[in-house]
Amino acid sequence: MKLKSLIALSLLTTSSFAIAQVTKGINYQSPYCGCCKEWVKHMEDNGFEMEVVYEQDLTPKKIELGIRPEYASCHTAEIEGYTFEGHVPASEIQRFIESKPTRMIGLAVPGMPMGSPGMEYDDKKDPYDVLAFDKNGKTMVWSRHNQ
Repeated sequence: MKLKSLIALSLLTTSSFAIAQVTKGINYQSPYCGCCKEWVKHMEDNGFEMEVVYEQDLTPKKIELGIRPEYASCHTAEIEGYTFEGHVPASEIQRFIESKPTRMIGLAVPGMPMGSPGMEYDDKKDPYDVLAFDKNGKTMVWSRHNQ
């Protein structure tokens, strides 16, 4: 009987741990943008659970979340209290969240570089930087992707 109880407790703990591992977020995007949908798929394929909110005009949301025009892209996400702009790889978002930065409020991939998540097309890959930004709009290079 004790063995069955231990197994049941182990299964319960394991399944509770798996549920706790899902990171939820909200992605604001145009209802007409295909690459935004592909980025959400990339995020979900990498363990994120994304709610999609369709907006005709994303500018007010971008301003509210601290996105400056110089590093804007086609969609904006909120995850774990941070902001992620554009085609940021899920691995960079996970690393950022795990580091729990206090000064930086998010990451951005300016524009829509070919080869970034959601922007895959044949074998075309442009190099791009992932920028970390603070509430004053100051940025630093978080990572470089020189495909």
